Parts: sequence; structure tokens; C-alpha cells
Amino acid sequence: MTLNELTGNTGEWLRGVGPLADVVISSRARLARNLAEHRFLATADEAERKDIYDSLTHTIAGSSIGSDALIVDLAEASSGDRQALVERHLISRQHALAEGPRGVSISSSETQALMINEEDHLRIQVLRSGLQLDSLWEEVNHLDDTLSASLAFAFDSEFGFLTACPTNVGTGMRVSVMVHLPALKLTKEIDRVDRAVRDLRLAVRGMQGEGTEAIGDLYQVSNQITLGQTEAEIINVFGNKIIPKIVEYERAARDSLAKNLAHQLDDRIWRAYGTLTNARCISSTETQSLLSPIRMAIHMGRFDRFGLDTLNDIFLRTQPAHIQKVCGGPLEGRERGIARADYIRRAINN
Repeated sequence: MTLNELTGNTGEWLRGVGPLADVVISSRARLARNLAEHRFLATADEAERKDIYDSLTHTIAGSSIGSDALIVDLAEASSGDRQALVERHLISRQHALAEGPRGVSISSSETQALMINEEDHLRIQVLRSGLQLDSLWEEVNHLDDTLSASLAFAFDSEFGFLTACPTNVGTGMRVSVMVHLPALKLTKEIDRVDRAVRDLRLAVRGMQGEGTEAIGDLYQVSNQITLGQTEAEIINVFGNKIIPKIVEYERAARDSLAKNLAHQLDDRIWRAYGTLTNARCISSTETQSLLSPIRMAIHMGRFDRFGLDTLNDIFLRTQPAHIQKVCGGPLEGRERGIARADYIRRAINN
């Protein structure tokens, strides 16, 4: 498997299946781990970072994890390839923009991504479409057990796993769920949900994580504290309490729109469709915003010009790095906008 082959697929997190998939786009579980015999990256020099990178890539490649994995040396990868991995949610923006020895191991299914020398020595990530937190925990725990059989991770009997950021100390586990909340945004209820989630000491961010805005009505909800909670407790709060309640609110808002503001709702949907099918130059931000009401309409049974597979293909392949891969080379801003509009029209017509 090569990086070009990988980016030729839509990606696991955008398959549009799984529990509550009409609102929950994807689920992610991530563990932060550090090697006991090395300093944290903030104080490690270039040589030590290289030792960490070599040790982890060697261990991953020699384990069952590496049997179908692609290991990407991010220090050698092009900026376009790194950005494509960010767009596919396989590495963070910080990981892409950093310098020095670092990399990522990606399974062929794109369900597993092991980031090396990001903020911690190792970030073990598992992704799924829809709300599948229990199976995520089982898989990420298995990966952790497999690697810990060959590696000694920094651990304290009182505090648990030691991490670069104090908020990750303990289990080292972050759970993140991406939700699509266009109806709550339209009914101006999104701020109330945001406040309620933050009161529970959870973080609400945009699609690309920390420091990003919620473009296309996509939000990431994640836990902020890992100390003093078990993995099962974190999973239970998300899977059985927080996310189902958010889904309930969004579905109720959609029902209210369909019942009380049907003409305005359909006008928004078909204006979005009209722009997508007729635009000759369009930005990735506008594309994502226009796809949002159509995604909602497909799930509500109010739109049948194309399906979720086509929508998800457009959503991913019109992002900046992907549209350049589609076109086979670098494009300037306006050229990307023209190529993006051409791709959208072809995808819809086909």
C-alpha cells in the first residue's frame, strides 16, 4: 500500500454507517504514551527524537500491527501529503507542521493510526464511522497491549500513564466524537448545547480539532480530563449519556424544522444544490457549508438527487490537498477553486 493508494479511497471515518450515523459522523479513541527510558519531546534533542522514532517504527513494523500498515516518514513527506493525512484525520495539524523525526503508521483500513513524535512519543488512535465507542476501546486497548509487550511506557503507580500535557495524565485516553448539528444551528439552539457540554468539562472544537472552527456544522466533542477516571467510565459517559442526548436534541430540531419551517428548510437545501451544480469556482469552506444541509436532507428523506456516498466523496476530495491529488499536481488558490467546482459537477452528474 502506498500513500497515493490510501488517498484514493474515501476513508473509514466517512463511510456514513454505524449507530446514530445520521448525526454522528465518526468516533475516535486515542491513547497517549511515552517511552520510559526517554525524555519528553519538549526536552529531547534531535538525536533522542531520532532514537524514539527508530525504536517505535521498528517495534510497530515487527508486530502484528505492522503486517498491513503503511509507515509514513513525515520528515520526508511532502507538505501536500502531510496535509492530505490531516484532511483524512490520520494525523493532527501540529504533527504535519512540526519538524524533526516523526511519522505515522496507518492500517490499510484507515481504522488505526499510530502517530510517532507528535506531542507525546506515541499517540495510538482508532477511528470508526458512527458511534462505536465500545469496539473502539477494545481495539485501542489491544493495540496498547501489543506494543507494551515490547516497550516500557512511562507509568506512575499514583498518577497512571505520564504524558507531555498534564490533562492527559492517568489513562492517557481521549475520546472524540464528530457530530453534524445543522438543525441546532438553524434553530439557534447550538449555543445552549455548547454551554451544557462545556459545563461537563468536555471540549467542543471544529472538524480538525483544537483551534479550528465548526465549518459545515461539524463539531468534535471530546473529554478534557483523564486523571481519576477509568477508560470504562469515560466511554460510558460519552456512549450512553452525552452523545445520545446531543443526537436526541438534533433529531428533535430537524423534526421541528420539517414541521414548522418546511419551505425555508427546502429552500436552503435546494439553493445549496443549485450552487454546487452551477458554480465555476468555489472554496473548500463554501463547499463544506453547502454540503451540510444536503447531508441533513438525505438523512431526512428530503433529497434524492445523489446519495451519501457521492456526498462524502465530494466532501473529502474537494479539500485543498485532495483536489490537488485529483488533478495530479500543485494548484494555486483560484486554480483549486476552478478544479473543485469542475470535480463537484462531474461527481453529481455521474
